[in-house]
Amino acid sequence: MEQVLKVKGMSCNHCKMAVEKSLKGLAGVENATVDLAAGTVKVVFEPGRVGTGEFEKAIDDAGYEVVK
Repeated sequence: MEQVLKVKGMSCNHCKMAVEKSLKGLAGVENATVDLAAGTVKVVFEPGRVGTGEFEKAIDDAGYEVVK
């Protein structure tokens, strides 16, 4: 399953790497890809193992904010 989240505060390659690494560290996340130009991250994951709440916490822990 895929989910795209809008993330505030990402502006450089370091931001991209920090958000992707934080999300990929979650059990059940298969991949995470940041699009800096769009300010989004696409998360590919296994439903039932991980979800939006965990994604938001991982992004927050990396120092960025999910825009709702």
